[in-house]
Amino acid sequence: MAMSGTYMTDVPLKGSAEKHYKRWSSENHLVPDAIGHLIHGVTLHDGDWDSHGAIKSWKYTLDGKEQVFKERIEMDDEKMTVAFNALDGQVMEELKVYIANLQFIPESQNGCVCKVSVIWEKRTQDSPEPTMFMKFLEKMVADMDDHILQNQE
Repeated sequence: MAMSGTYMTDVPLKGSAEKHYKRWSSENHLVPDAIGHLIHGVTLHDGDWDSHGAIKSWKYTLDGKEQVFKERIEMDDEKMTVAFNALDGQVMEELKVYIANLQFIPESQNGCVCKVSVIWEKRTQDSPEPTMFMKFLEKMVADMDDHILQNQE
C-alpha cells in the first residue's frame, strides 16, 4: 500500500461554475443549509468567510460518526479553484497531509465540471488510504448541485 498519493475525479454539474465556486470559496457558512444531511455546521476561527487563508471547522457525519474537519482555505479566483488544507480533525489522525482541491470549469452556459483532487500522505504504513473521505467530498459537491440549481434562476 502506498504511503501517499493523489485521488482525482470529475463531477459533472448542471449549475454554473461561478455559482459553485462562490459557494465553496466564500459562502461556506451557507453550506449546512444546502447540504445539511452531510454538513451540520461551519465555524469561522480566523479571517473572513471570503478571505484567502481563513481557518474554519466543519462538522459532518461520515460512516455514522460525527466528525470535525479544521482547515485553511486557499482560493484562486482566476482558475475558480479552492483548496482546503487540513489542520486538525479525524482525517488528521490517520494522515500527515490532506489537501482537498475543487476546480470548477465551465462546460456550457449553465453547466460545469468540478475537478476534484485529494493529495494525501499517511502517518504510518498501517493507516488506511482516505478513500471514504474522497467519496464524501464527491458526494458533497454533487449534492450541492441541487441547491445551486434551485437558486440559479
